[in-house]
Amino acid sequence: MATTDKFEASLKKLEEIVKRLETGSLTLEESLKAFEEGVKHSAFCSSRLDDAERRVEILLKQKDGSLIREPFESGED
Repeated sequence: MATTDKFEASLKKLEEIVKRLETGSLTLEESLKAFEEGVKHSAFCSSRLDDAERRVEILLKQKDGSLIREPFESGED
């Protein structure tokens, strides 16, 4: 499984966990277990996003070492 696929799967799982926790129907033990799993998925996703940001910054560096920062425009308006 590619890193992008792992990120997408982990993000989807995190969203599912949040939905389950928001229902309020889990027992305390189930909630704690789900929360713990969610923290792991959150940390994984955060790490992948940090890696992506570093890669983009490297690609945007000028030959003189300065960094060009431009706002990201997704095109989804």
